Amino acid sequence: MTKNVNFKKWLTFVVLVIGGGTVFKLSSLKDAFYVPMQEFMGLTHTQIGAALSVYGLVQTIGNFASIYLSDRFSKRIMISGSLVGIGIIGIYISTFPPYMGILVAWGLLSLFGEVLYWPVLLKAIRLLGTDKEQGRLFGFLEAGRGVVDTIVAFSALGIFALLGKGSAALRGAILFYSAVVIIIGVVSYIMLEDDKVKAADGEKVNKNKLAFDGVIQAIKMPEIWVVSLTIASIYSVYCGLTYFIPFLKDVYGMPVTLVGAYGIINQYGLKMVGGPVGGMLVDKKFGSATKFLRVALVVAAVAMFVFTLLPHESLNVYAGMACTLGFGAIIFSMRAVFFAPIDEIRVPRNISGAAMSIACIFGYCPQMFAFTLYGSILDKHPGFAGYKMVFYLMIGFAILGIVITTLLLKMIKKRQALVDAE
Repeated sequence: MTKNVNFKKWLTFVVLVIGGGTVFKLSSLKDAFYVPMQEFMGLTHTQIGAALSVYGLVQTIGNFASIYLSDRFSKRIMISGSLVGIGIIGIYISTFPPYMGILVAWGLLSLFGEVLYWPVLLKAIRLLGTDKEQGRLFGFLEAGRGVVDTIVAFSALGIFALLGKGSAALRGAILFYSAVVIIIGVVSYIMLEDDKVKAADGEKVNKNKLAFDGVIQAIKMPEIWVVSLTIASIYSVYCGLTYFIPFLKDVYGMPVTLVGAYGIINQYGLKMVGGPVGGMLVDKKFGSATKFLRVALVVAAVAMFVFTLLPHESLNVYAGMACTLGFGAIIFSMRAVFFAPIDEIRVPRNISGAAMSIACIFGYCPQMFAFTLYGSILDKHPGFAGYKMVFYLMIGFAILGIVITTLLLKMIKKRQALVDAE
């Protein structure tokens, strides 16, 4: 019986991971097809940036609604419906719609992916395991997403090359992304179970009231807000990883042929390394995601400071790549588990969705300002001086994270003492 339960749990986990690795491929179309989007869809840098801004705006506003929605409706419906919806939007994008259509499409991709899907996926992952398994579950979620990301991205690139690298090839790659996400949506509907909602004393279940009560309960937990700030500090450092690519190109003279490969490793490959390492360290070594995050933030701050002192002008490009990828691995080990503290603060499982939504709102909010902040610094201060300022900012965010995780550990200790005393 136990073997059957474990098999079903891990099979469900695999389905969730595959969904998590495909859901954002269309909204991240620029990662692999930035130049083809300009050439064949007629989009400028500003227009692509505006589409991403619409995406972020919908995500931020929509996540307030997801505090309620993620616990109101079954994860089976939310996850499968969101995936199929994203696939349908992808089919529309493959028609190369006008600019306004692009803005609407990216807004809808954010609605289905960030608002309706992502908090529910995190909730589903949390509910799969015990408090002793949270690190490895979230760690292997990130690692698994990295594997799926890489396979799907390279498959799309292969289709693009096979079809001649023209407009039809871009359309074929987009349709490939769409087909994959729709198939996973159908599989998710078949494999996942509906949430079982219970009311006290045999009362009739009022899902609206239960969901609303859960929202109020989650909002009143200060620990959830501190976890959100922890995520935000780490995500602010994570945003800086994007600028390692132009840094290596401008300062180290990285050849254009290496840029694409480095970008894929930097954004996808590191998930496969950092995810399981972070997860296993949390569960096996530290016994606490928050303790691990504090130590990792200290390591990140020191590593980045040392990096700023290196003689970059005399190092070769492969040394620069190794240093930046090593730092990236540290950040990805934290990204993999920065939602795990939700379990440490003893959030009731029936409000997991609301808690994850709050964490998403404020944890991911740096994407609204960090890229603009880092980019404006580089525009105003060309050369290594600008990059050095960006790196110092990343150190500052890491130090802020150390302060926040120290506060969170005190709050966790206090809450656990109260629970033990009851």
